[in-house]
Amino acid sequence: MIKTIQYAQLGRVFLFMLFILFSTDFRPDSLCFSSLPPALAADGDVPDNSFDDMDEHDSGRQISDPLEPVNRLFFHFNDKLYFWALKPVAQAYGKILPQDFRICIRNAFDNALFPARFVNNVLQGKFKNAGIELSRFAINTTAGAAGFGDPAKDVFSLDMKDEDLGQTFGYWGIGNGIYFCWPILGPSTLRDTVGFSGDSYLSPITWVMQGSLADGLALYTGQQVNDTSLVIGDYEAFLESSFDPYVSLRDAYVQHRQSKIDDSKQNNKVY
Repeated sequence: MIKTIQYAQLGRVFLFMLFILFSTDFRPDSLCFSSLPPALAADGDVPDNSFDDMDEHDSGRQISDPLEPVNRLFFHFNDKLYFWALKPVAQAYGKILPQDFRICIRNAFDNALFPARFVNNVLQGKFKNAGIELSRFAINTTAGAAGFGDPAKDVFSLDMKDEDLGQTFGYWGIGNGIYFCWPILGPSTLRDTVGFSGDSYLSPITWVMQGSLADGLALYTGQQVNDTSLVIGDYEAFLESSFDPYVSLRDAYVQHRQSKIDDSKQNNKVY
């Protein structure tokens, strides 16, 4: 998406303008209209196949896809990037580091990304969950050795309360907008792209990038390689079960994101 910090500010303004434009172009009754390279299955226990219950013929909420030709091009680019680069590197990486170590590294990245989860729980009025996130950060940063361990979950049964700005927008009734398949970043929507951009202000990786672009990109690449090494096989299985992988991935992504928003609305709106 935005490759350098010097273009980041301009890109965020442009995305915000698009967000407002497209959000007002849809019907009033469709305010909810409608990390796997890098991978959709990266947020959960290993392994996490997010597509097992998805029916490619049941797309759930419809999504506008006026950029389908370009999106398909980027989908195929990401597909080749996964098989030609990310997967081989992740497999080699997985042979060097045992899975337990890789899970610890994922824990450390998750712990470092606490600010976005905390802020978005607050923005959704989930103050109890925000407190749980704050407690998790304090416990895992100290007793968990800088977040490599997860005693907050293992000892105190405090589960991560995963919220991002895209989910926050959806929680408050803002619809998807149009669908994007970004090179490298993968599937998204206008709402989630703006949300991703906003969350980046709270990401330590962005803070590192502001000091050194090379170091920030190295951290991001390392996170993606580590996460991918823990879910190799999920994307391949998804491709084998899909008649049109592009459409299936698009629909699965939209359903996955909508299910997270619906869960947030159904489970104690305000804590």
